[in-house]
Amino acid sequence: MKTDVIVLGAGIVGVSAALHLQARGRNVVLVDKGEPGQGTSYGNAGLIERSSVVPYAFPRSLATVLRYALNRSSDVRYDPRDLLHVAPFLFRYWRQSSPRNLAVATKAMLPLIEASVVEHDALIEAAGAGDLVRAKGWIAAYRTPKRFEAAAAEAASLSPHGLAMTVLDADGLAGLEPSIATGTKGVFGAIHWLDPKTVTDPGELTRRYAGLFAERGGTILRGEATSLAKTEPGWSVETEWGRIEAADTVVALASKAGSIFRRLGYAIPLGIKRGYHRHYRLPAGVALHHSVVDEEAGYVLAPMRQGVRLTTGIEFAQSDRPANARQIDHAERWARQLLPLGQPVEASPWLGHRPCLPDMRPVIGPAHRHKGLWFNFGHAHHGLTIGPASGRLLAELLTGAAPFVDPAPYSSSRFG
Repeated sequence: MKTDVIVLGAGIVGVSAALHLQARGRNVVLVDKGEPGQGTSYGNAGLIERSSVVPYAFPRSLATVLRYALNRSSDVRYDPRDLLHVAPFLFRYWRQSSPRNLAVATKAMLPLIEASVVEHDALIEAAGAGDLVRAKGWIAAYRTPKRFEAAAAEAASLSPHGLAMTVLDADGLAGLEPSIATGTKGVFGAIHWLDPKTVTDPGELTRRYAGLFAERGGTILRGEATSLAKTEPGWSVETEWGRIEAADTVVALASKAGSIFRRLGYAIPLGIKRGYHRHYRLPAGVALHHSVVDEEAGYVLAPMRQGVRLTTGIEFAQSDRPANARQIDHAERWARQLLPLGQPVEASPWLGHRPCLPDMRPVIGPAHRHKGLWFNFGHAHHGLTIGPASGRLLAELLTGAAPFVDPAPYSSSRFG
């Protein structure tokens, strides 16, 4: 079978790229060994995060680093056995998080963040997925006056970006979320970010987008991405229908992208931030209307179709390590101080892998050593947020259209 483009990976990034390529007249085959919307696209906190204009940087405060070194927090944890393995990535991440480099990363990511809601809105309407999306924003909650006051000042400094927000004291938060504990044992104050949207089932949203792709004539096949091979006219991959050949192939494999680019000689420093989630039923009379981020304990409570989803921060460990419930157990203890969670829905927590690069921006565009090979991975915490925007940029570059943003900051050649 021959086609114009093969897209490897049916997460939110790959499906979005396939849709944008299809909209520009390309015949596309979407290949994944599983169903669309599995993996990280299923397990995230469900935020279309328009307000996150500054990337998640490595902390520069010695006090914060020392706190993380104790390995007792729910926002960052590490497996001591893997410190030597992750140390080179962490060092590069720390260097790229200097004030100067963070400003560069912020400028680079801003166009994708600004386009996030608009690009999603178009696909949500076309895919009939409005029932999965809420336009209520999300709430950043702070337990101490010091952190709250600093956050309010930082939020005010972002006013040039035109972000809508409301600063809430404890009473104001109680008006929005009566079930959230406030006061000395709960939340002192909060910031309600109004521009972002939230998704009640991110995996289902990705499946709806994939369904739209299929309805428009696209083909979705099971296949093994590692079978990708260079051919005389382009590239081929083995699927359930046999070999598929195309002039162009897009690698949108999230944490698995390294299985392709390393074999082809690219030294891209892709790191993995593991993360956990679990759903909980709420007791009668208890409700959660917004996604709430406990900024000081480092977890998210998000109302989902399956229940309230509790998601952790980052775990640095090798990808094949067994799941370790310590981090999510710690987050659950903190979360129960704010919201009376009921029993968990699943027997055990879900574990996922976020693909990250030390300079806090993805690789999007042509592979600089191979004709017809394209990259779209490394979206870190913002795969759901910027998946459709990065898919648009990728499709514009592949089809020769004028890109809506300068693609240079995302080039694979920046790593040599």
